[in-house]
Amino acid sequence: MLFFLVIISAFPPLTIDLYLPALPQMVNVFNTDQAMVNLTLSSYFVTYAVGLLFWGPLSEKFGRKPILLAGIGGYMLASIFCALAGNIEQLIGARILQAFAGSAITVVATAIVKDLYDGRERQKIMATIMSLVIIAPMVAPVLGAFLLQIASWRMMFVTLAIFGAFASVLAFCYEETLETKYDGSILHSWGRLGVVLKNPRFVALLMIFSITPMALMAFLAAGSYIYINGFGLTEQQFSYAFAFNALCASFGPTIYMKLSRYIPVQKIITLCFLLLAIAGMLTITIGHMSPWVFACIAAPATLMVITMRVPGTNLMLDQQDNDTGSAVALIQFCSMICGSLGMVLVSVRPESLIENLGAIQLFVGITGGFLWLLAKNRSFVTEKLVN
Repeated sequence: MLFFLVIISAFPPLTIDLYLPALPQMVNVFNTDQAMVNLTLSSYFVTYAVGLLFWGPLSEKFGRKPILLAGIGGYMLASIFCALAGNIEQLIGARILQAFAGSAITVVATAIVKDLYDGRERQKIMATIMSLVIIAPMVAPVLGAFLLQIASWRMMFVTLAIFGAFASVLAFCYEETLETKYDGSILHSWGRLGVVLKNPRFVALLMIFSITPMALMAFLAAGSYIYINGFGLTEQQFSYAFAFNALCASFGPTIYMKLSRYIPVQKIITLCFLLLAIAGMLTITIGHMSPWVFACIAAPATLMVITMRVPGTNLMLDQQDNDTGSAVALIQFCSMICGSLGMVLVSVRPESLIENLGAIQLFVGITGGFLWLLAKNRSFVTEKLVN
């Protein structure tokens, strides 16, 4: 089950990160500009977010397995369409289809964890999955750069289709984990999203932890341009710098699980927001000095975002006893929307990508930290924390 959860949880980072080394090249291949190529990323995230709201409630009505199989099947077809795209508009359209199908896979993966585990055990499983899934963004850009050397960017999407086929074999072997299905209509099942949003405790935490992906997604959108166009690195060198960032991030869940045995979770989250704000200031002031200075600031910033993801997601899920699919959909929807906003904002001034990224990191650290200070001692937080 753990292996299965890791595989289906790896779809988002693989889909995003595999073709990052090709982004600067695509500007020339399609005879377009950076903003249009970045639409293949931002449109993916927006569609992915909307898809979560579509599939999440349906997984409560029809079960996890049918939604999972539908998502994987659509994902494989969309990946082939991406590989066959003849212009940037076709690629954006295919990416939108790929995002809509892929969102079904992600929402089911998190819902299965909530179905099977609780409390400290759920945190351990989430931390383990997250640590292993982060291997994907470490490997993906290196593999993508290798594919660029022996083939073209199209082979990257063929590789994603093959990965989908492998996941489908595991999905057919998966046994349904949803014990009680929603017996209302399909329309009413989508209405459960509103029921979850009426929970003020859930919404309060949703506002805090949804803004953290802005810093991470802004780095994803700007990283290749900063390293390749800004610092003059090759696609292969960029893949190594990106892998270093992911390697540092992979320690986040483990660090959290170790620290949470001795330090209150409230203090860990507070420290993460503080360090993220400091990273933002350093990015603005000295991040332009060299690729290695920039990498050594970006890696801890990513680490802080990833470290907060385990306790943040667990706290939000604990606020909602029922409607798990809808709760998961809303958590991931808000994260994706804020992440997409970060990707758009970091590209507002293409000539100042490093300063833009630093400003976003600083904003998330200060704003998120302030909101967290207001909520961290409330009863709905302290009663659910497991140390």
